[in-house]
Amino acid sequence: MAFYFSRRKIKPKEEEHAGELNIVPYLDILMNLIIFMLLSMTGLAAFGILNVNAPSYGAGAGGGGENDKPPLTLTVAVGKKGFFVAATGGVLPGQTEAEAAAAPGEGAPTIPLRPDGTYDYEALTRKMMEVKSAFPSESKVILAADADTAYEVLVGAMDATRETKDHKLLFPDVTLASF
Repeated sequence: MAFYFSRRKIKPKEEEHAGELNIVPYLDILMNLIIFMLLSMTGLAAFGILNVNAPSYGAGAGGGGENDKPPLTLTVAVGKKGFFVAATGGVLPGQTEAEAAAAPGEGAPTIPLRPDGTYDYEALTRKMMEVKSAFPSESKVILAADADTAYEVLVGAMDATRETKDHKLLFPDVTLASF
């Protein structure tokens, strides 16, 4: 009797492959997490946004009428002695013409430091309320500070000029500058 070898038995065996790891479900979960985090971050970022503008140096459009009065350019300067409040285009309440002509940061501050050396943000808010009552349609303020002014002081001054303690808007359009 002849012995028959089948081709299957003669053929050398290949190594068996272990099943490949299917990473498609893992990638699906990862993409869903990334999309969820991106969407949640945009929602959180909206809560922390302040309307702060860079100064513009271009000329405005011409063609003003006779009744156009110059806009009030309100400036709050944060100095080492306190807050200096000045404006061009109008005289602020409680300010003389000579004080209005002086540059911010010169002379005695409008709101000096407290006796303990801290900035008086409540007095700055009261002053901004006086200015807002005299100029109710104005919403812009320029906040100027020295280069060595602390970040907390700048943010405190920005908060004091933007709104009152009961969240009434004073000057929400803040432009940062330096002097």
